[in-house]
Amino acid sequence: MPRFATIDVGTNSVLLLVAERTPEGRFEAVRERAEITRLGRGVDATRRLSPEGMEATLAVLEAFAREARELGAQDIAVSATSAARDAENGAEFLEAAKTRAGVTVEIISGQLEAELSFAAVHADFASEAAGPLLVLDIGGGSTEFIYGNPAGHVDFRHSFDVGAVRLTERFVRSDPMSAEDRARIEAHLRDTFKSLPSPPPGAVLVGVAGTVTTLYAVEYGIDPYDAEEVHGGTMSVSELAALADRLCEMPLELRRTLPGMQPKRADVISAGALILLESVKALGLDACRVSDRGLRWGLLAHRFGAGATSK
Repeated sequence: MPRFATIDVGTNSVLLLVAERTPEGRFEAVRERAEITRLGRGVDATRRLSPEGMEATLAVLEAFAREARELGAQDIAVSATSAARDAENGAEFLEAAKTRAGVTVEIISGQLEAELSFAAVHADFASEAAGPLLVLDIGGGSTEFIYGNPAGHVDFRHSFDVGAVRLTERFVRSDPMSAEDRARIEAHLRDTFKSLPSPPPGAVLVGVAGTVTTLYAVEYGIDPYDAEEVHGGTMSVSELAALADRLCEMPLELRRTLPGMQPKRADVISAGALILLESVKALGLDACRVSDRGLRWGLLAHRFGAGATSK
């Protein structure tokens, strides 16, 4: 069966998916990997990608592209989103990626990012959801809300410049997070999210990306991380509130040792937990489903699925 790969270069992490396309047109994962590289470190303040963030990301991108080719991937689609869009020196990163990893990185629009993330969620959750699907994508630099209809079309999307890395850099001044720091983050999030339209009746919220999957893994002690155990899970508002309290009150060194925690994510996970909690509250919902399949799965179908034309 033919194999294809996607690499999602985010503000905080780089994700690899190598998958086989079955004769029926479905994709089955052969290899999934993730590395935290912090491409977007400092971008909120400087509007530039740091040399350290670029080098760490390029090294992982090079390794992932090599791994995909060794596994027989016929083609590799690479996307970049928030950090590369925001940075003045984003073109420098794109050129280095082509030179070192032999891949062309496409900086995708916010609209396409929303459509791909929603498509991935719709494929997995539409059959069981009782109502319309909402997708929440918490990244390092931004958070996207996507409202869709049962037919799989996006009706509303908006990207807010509140991500786990961005808010940590902007507001957190102590370890563990002080009550004052937390109050500033919560006030900023509530003010940011107040413009969200009310979700349609019966809407089901699904969270994607590393912040949400890590929080679920920590809440349920899933260690080592198991995508199959995480995917499809549910966290209630009360669980999220208790978990946010726990993480905000815990020193970084202890957060790093929690079962289910990626140590490199521990410094920004408290802000991420507050984003998730305030998002669910702003929508007036009582729970959030969890998806381990986000943008990279949507990009796979978009570029290499039945009827797609590979570049």
